Amino acid sequence: VVEVDLRPVKEGQNFVVKWRSKPVFIRKRTPDMIEASRKDDPIAPSMRDPATDAERCKKPEWLIVIGVCTHLGCIPQPDAGNYGGYFCPCHGSHYDHSGRLRLGPAPKNLELPPYVFIDEFTVKLG
Repeated sequence: VVEVDLRPVKEGQNFVVKWRSKPVFIRKRTPDMIEASRKDDPIAPSMRDPATDAERCKKPEWLIVIGVCTHLGCIPQPDAGNYGGYFCPCHGSHYDHSGRLRLGPAPKNLELPPYVFIDEFTVKLG
């Protein structure tokens, strides 16, 4: 179990913490990131791993995902790729601002770790 203080995370920033020896990406999404993700919800059923933005983000401003590509376990780069979320340069998987797989060989979206918000400024992983 890891508790993370969210106060230092700036809007738009991809903050990285370690949980179970894996990187966890904690992003405080901008209104534009949230809007772009929700705008694509109608096409979610056609995605390889269907999920709406609300199903992936317990609070709209926070995206919390395990920062490991679901293809072969590489670490995706934030703020990159065709959809602006994450890009895995090893084999070309593209993820959006919800961590949903949009293009490339990865079989699934970026994994969601178990987490709860303890209060407005603290999230507990695990």
